[in-house]
Amino acid sequence: MAKFDLKTVSVIGLGYVGLPLAVRAKERGYDVIGFDVDEKKIGLLKKGQRTFKDAFLEENLLKYPFKATSNPKDLASADIHIICVPTPVDKQHHPDLGPVIGATETVASNTRKGALVILESTVNPYVSEEVVRPIFEKHGFTVGKDIFISHCPERINPGDIKWNVTNIPRVVGSFEKKGLEMSLQFYRSIVDAEIRPMKNIREAEAVKILENSFRNINIAFVNEIARSFDKMGIDVKDVIDGAATKPFAFMKHYPSCGVGGHCIPVDPHYLVERAKESGFNHRFLKLAIETNDNMPEYTVERLQDALNENKTAMKGTVVGVLGLAYKANVDDMRESPAFEVIEHLKSHYCKVETFDPHIKELSSVKTLDGILKKSQALVLTTDHREFKDVLTPALLKKYGIKVIVDGKNCLEREAFLKAGIIYKGIGR
Repeated sequence: MAKFDLKTVSVIGLGYVGLPLAVRAKERGYDVIGFDVDEKKIGLLKKGQRTFKDAFLEENLLKYPFKATSNPKDLASADIHIICVPTPVDKQHHPDLGPVIGATETVASNTRKGALVILESTVNPYVSEEVVRPIFEKHGFTVGKDIFISHCPERINPGDIKWNVTNIPRVVGSFEKKGLEMSLQFYRSIVDAEIRPMKNIREAEAVKILENSFRNINIAFVNEIARSFDKMGIDVKDVIDGAATKPFAFMKHYPSCGVGGHCIPVDPHYLVERAKESGFNHRFLKLAIETNDNMPEYTVERLQDALNENKTAMKGTVVGVLGLAYKANVDDMRESPAFEVIEHLKSHYCKVETFDPHIKELSSVKTLDGILKKSQALVLTTDHREFKDVLTPALLKKYGIKVIVDGKNCLEREAFLKAGIIYKGIGR
């Protein structure tokens, strides 16, 4: 494989994906230019301040400072441009490629011939061919000759202390051999794990969509099982743990109040919509999406069942929602089911208070004691350690709380029931 002179890396989009990548590239000896349109974010980074909680950044951001800028002209010197912008869906769950288009236009207007462009943003198959490539051609570049385009789908797991930008295996695809070899050289220089080349760029795009559709479907299955087991009086968590004793052909997935984050609830929509254009209807995947989307409403139904047992009307009841983040021990609220739970509670005329120890600025109450004092019932929507380690039957009794819905199945069910507290989980 040829050796390429790749010294300067630009990272477009300094969020959960781009910022750790920029720091890692700097750590491995590259000159790094980090670009973002958010002036406030750039200001904080110039001061060496993190813009979100992340163990890798906490240890390395100050050690490996890079040039943070909102001036697109600063990108011109880069040998490699890596696009790490969001790929959201709109209110109708249609893919919104606006950020990718905008970032691609920015790079195409501020790069030089011979540069490598890598799209890390999660996209459906054909985006590189139908969206990214035409933009560079419009700007006068010939792909495969004076500009090279690859796709390496991001893999990041916020809050994970083991797997991060340094050691998660990656896949990469390109339009041609040279672009692929340049991309492999770069990623093998910054990631201490396998970098698998794909036969083409479309396959690389399909990898991430498959990963997250797989998880969406399996979570939907256990969510449906949970609702079934609720009717039959079977503890789904015990059943899943029992099934997991089989050492092959079973993978644990647990039900909850809903799926969140930027990947699992979003990426399947990209596949569904693009497959429709190719003449295929993903009936199974659409049903999984619908099942998961219904879980916040079902969680509120569990609360209604619990309040009925307590002979309490939902209207006017003060409900404390514990958690705004989509997963434990992070401050990431992207697609968090907590907000859907809150909306459903309000539609039942509950009075809602919120507390998240990682997102106090958006919580209506700033301490756990504060929300317990105000609440008549609780719905736990995020399994932060600050909740799991502290919420006990004795604590709830201290504050006169008789009802709790555990949307993450993370508390000791039997202890609450033994103490006379009405406990409802998801499938337990």
